[in-house]
Amino acid sequence: MTSLVRCVLGPRLYRVHAHETIRGHDYQPNALEKHSDNIIKLISFCWSFGYYTSPLILTFLYRRGYFTQEGALGLGKLGGMVLLTLFGAYYIRGLGRMNNPEYVAFINLLDEVTQNSESEKRKMLQLYDFDFSAWPVDYEWSTSSSQPLWKNQSTAVSQRGRGITSWLGGLPCQLLSYLAIHTFGSRMVYPGRTSLLNAAVWAQLLLGRTKLIEKDHGIRAKLRTRDGNSIDTMFVDRRLRSDYPNGQKLVITSEGNAGFYEIGCMETPLKAGYSVLGWNHPGFGGSTGAPYPHSEGNAIAVVMQYAVEELGFSYDDISLFAWSIGGFAASWAAMNYPDLSSVTVDATFDDLVPLAIAKMPDSMANFVSSTLRTYMNMKIAENLCNYTGPLRIIRRTKDEIITTSEIPEVPCNRGNDLLIKILQSRYPNLLTEEVTQILRQFLGISDHLNMLSMYSAFEVEDSACLRTLKEYADKHSTKFPMLIGEDLPHAKKVQLTLFLTTKYMTDFDSTHCTPLPPSYFLPPWSLDDEMK
Repeated sequence: MTSLVRCVLGPRLYRVHAHETIRGHDYQPNALEKHSDNIIKLISFCWSFGYYTSPLILTFLYRRGYFTQEGALGLGKLGGMVLLTLFGAYYIRGLGRMNNPEYVAFINLLDEVTQNSESEKRKMLQLYDFDFSAWPVDYEWSTSSSQPLWKNQSTAVSQRGRGITSWLGGLPCQLLSYLAIHTFGSRMVYPGRTSLLNAAVWAQLLLGRTKLIEKDHGIRAKLRTRDGNSIDTMFVDRRLRSDYPNGQKLVITSEGNAGFYEIGCMETPLKAGYSVLGWNHPGFGGSTGAPYPHSEGNAIAVVMQYAVEELGFSYDDISLFAWSIGGFAASWAAMNYPDLSSVTVDATFDDLVPLAIAKMPDSMANFVSSTLRTYMNMKIAENLCNYTGPLRIIRRTKDEIITTSEIPEVPCNRGNDLLIKILQSRYPNLLTEEVTQILRQFLGISDHLNMLSMYSAFEVEDSACLRTLKEYADKHSTKFPMLIGEDLPHAKKVQLTLFLTTKYMTDFDSTHCTPLPPSYFLPPWSLDDEMK
């Protein structure tokens, strides 16, 4: 009876990875398990579909008279039949699993590891791909003396200074904002957290994990955040591989709003020869929770702690690589871990609000702004301004997502605003209002030859600009903010600004979702390196 219960309640097994004499293969359920599991999946899909379409379904039921006593009785009978079918399917699936030696061996191993976390057989779980909800926790957030003092970005609009009358008057709008963001709003910002999209890409995620584990020898782990979420991670270690000279350096990747580490930007640093640690946002893939700013911060925090205290990397050997909205988590980590080696953000914007407003009707601008400022206040540029290490911004010249125009236009790419805010923070005396206007004009040029033409028109000489920066650093320091420029003529400020722009930003002639070639994944420029 105990074996039957374990098989009934046990997780789905998807694949047995290659090891020793066993070839990697997808798990093959017998007929009993296969057909009953299909029934369970169908009922689960219908439940998810009904959840997202509940307003339409409730309207339909109301018009058909199902909200009457007789209608409710009919719905109750239908619900009872569905539950009976579901329980029967679980029971039959358990019987099928009991008669499958491969599943029995797996569930016995999982039970042993779950009951004894120190079991020597724990590593053997890496041989199986199964429902991540049943995966034992490998690492849990802990308060550590090595942790920095967190600079938590405010994610809520301040209510101070508002009278009771004003507060009561705004209560309906606040309630509407809460309902909007906690129903469809957060899913519009992060569509990857929806169960329907997770189900749609499930096969690709399995293939991606298989490649990472069987070809790249990746190690999957479950991390528990301080707010109780489970984060699905994958680590590819190349420190002991002589054929990977960059293997001593770790790159932690952060995916976009519909990206997963299995099929996301991990591939770029892997092809460049680095050790790589990828993770899925809360609510994505095997991770639990929802990707609100505080959850994103807690997720990247436990990933950082895991990299340092469990995997054994030092902060100055860790670089961050983020794509699109993954720049928020990366910027949060950069702000809180100043000793990181470097940060590279690809197709990333400065602030979520301007992008969201551009995609919505003008009449909703105030509502959208207020809602996002309260619940999704993702000021990536503000966070990165608190990071003073090496930084590279990759701008995609045909980016159709992070532009405020209806068609991809370089002048409307919010990567421009990200760069300008970074330079204003680091070199405040260079970027006067007049210089910033010239910089915007330079960044608005979509053709590389025309950019070079403007670069030449302002007589920018790289060697002269670098010499000026070095001379200032010799007298003062390379620490930010660098106050260079206060006594420089306007023309020299423009030259230095355009020079720094070419050092901080790299253009990639592509759309938003094209994988970044490894040739673009280069260490960010640093004046400290130039001084050596």
